[in-house]
Amino acid sequence: MEQLKPSPANSSPLTPLGFLDRAATVYGDTPSIIYNHTTYTWSQTRRRCLHLASALSSLGIRQGHVVSVVAPNIPAMYELHFAVPFAGATLNNINTRLDARTISVIFRHAESRLIFVDCASRDLVLEALSLFPSRSQRPLLILITDDTVEAEVDDFDFADTYEGLMKKGDRDPEFKWVQPNSEWDPMLLNYTSGTTSSPKGVVHCHRGAFIITVDTLIDWSVPKQPIYLWTLPMFHANGWSFPWGIAAVGGTNICVRKFDAGIVYDLIKRHRVTHMCCAPVVLNMLTNSPDNKPLRRPVHILTAGAPPPATVLFRTESLGFVVSHGYGLTETGGLVVSCAWKDKWNRLPATERAKLKARQGVRTVGMTEVDAVGESGESVKSDGATLGEVVMKGGCLMLGYLKDPEGTANCFKNGWFYTGDVGVMHEDGYLEIKDRSKDVIISGGENLSSIEVESVLYGHPAVNEAAVVARADEFWGETPCAFVSLKVGLKDKPSEKDIMEFCKENMPRYMVPKTVVFKDELPKTSTGKIQKFLLRQIAKDMGPLSHSHSRM
Repeated sequence: MEQLKPSPANSSPLTPLGFLDRAATVYGDTPSIIYNHTTYTWSQTRRRCLHLASALSSLGIRQGHVVSVVAPNIPAMYELHFAVPFAGATLNNINTRLDARTISVIFRHAESRLIFVDCASRDLVLEALSLFPSRSQRPLLILITDDTVEAEVDDFDFADTYEGLMKKGDRDPEFKWVQPNSEWDPMLLNYTSGTTSSPKGVVHCHRGAFIITVDTLIDWSVPKQPIYLWTLPMFHANGWSFPWGIAAVGGTNICVRKFDAGIVYDLIKRHRVTHMCCAPVVLNMLTNSPDNKPLRRPVHILTAGAPPPATVLFRTESLGFVVSHGYGLTETGGLVVSCAWKDKWNRLPATERAKLKARQGVRTVGMTEVDAVGESGESVKSDGATLGEVVMKGGCLMLGYLKDPEGTANCFKNGWFYTGDVGVMHEDGYLEIKDRSKDVIISGGENLSSIEVESVLYGHPAVNEAAVVARADEFWGETPCAFVSLKVGLKDKPSEKDIMEFCKENMPRYMVPKTVVFKDELPKTSTGKIQKFLLRQIAKDMGPLSHSHSRM
């Protein structure tokens, strides 16, 4: 036995990129992508991705280079999930909702060589590049045009258009995509949130992307040839691995530029959609829409991003949606804990079922171990009450944070990945998240750092102290709630609106506090540390924020 070793035949690097080759063979003449009046087949999608990868290679894009994308859920965004790593490069999707300053920081931190820019984000990206230091090297820009969007095209700013670059790649019909030398080679770079001071760039390898893709297909029981509607942004952890997953099962990707409940219901009906993913806030929008008539046939929804309220789950399922609930982080590449459903629970009242489904659940089959541990590293009691930090092990975990060895070491300890999230283990072995780490608020599926919001608040000339916690929000799940003490002796004290306007000028809109509470002094420990747990309780006692504005 000991003489049997790995060989080239049985140890080829794991990568999800090969799923597209197989899809072109098995499902070659079936629709791969539908967007407005455009339809591609799987053979066409593979050919287009190869042409694009060939063109990227001719521009000098190589292994180790980062190619960034600022685009919504359009066909180009889907194709780039294959085309960029086909050229050997690392794909970096950027949240289109960030402000120019944050995007500029990400471009520089990632050292982006080339940026694909959707026409609707043209001005945003050009503003981000204008913030580069004068002598720094600028990345090449490729413009993704769209007939449905009015946009100004400036040849001076862009090296080419997306389709123009595609045609240039057509010149090398023999181009073969670049296989990774090792399955540990970097393939993806994702940023955890809109960070302006110390961005956290999460690096994933080919092996991790392969494992999370196959794992998610199994856990969600995705059948062959589903009709998948892209309501989850692909810039969120690469759409939880579904760009590669839908290729693996030969499904059809229904692309949609912007979320709108009416449009979603129309697309579900027109294309007979079977599957979609979204944050809980989208469930709320779907159930509150005037178009929310019961579905003709079931649609499977996978939701994650914040614990979904049981009432929202109940309303969603009453319309005919079949909701599955999971938990993951940018660092896990997708969902690695899911509320695996038991048949016996179907006999329970609907409200009880919704409460059970609101729990995060158990590790998926691709994960090695998930636990909640105390300060000394021991497992907490499975009593549904004892709090512990959620830790995990598994092959889809990130390689680490880009250019941040200290941050990487802080979360990889004792053989575990420490998530920073706090939860309890129930008697039946199911995990339930009880609180986020002190830095993170999840608003409409967006992760934002309370520390970042606080740093901006401290920049206001009238602010003495600031602390930000999550407040329940009927629409977004959670929104930032700022507690502020003002400097002594002010002649003109700022109002709640004044503080919000200051924030709007200095951070992305979704990070702006929706509640501002003025206090003479913030509660502190004997060592002077602000007691956020007391502020969280105050925010909880205030009840959920109710409002009618839209941010999608």
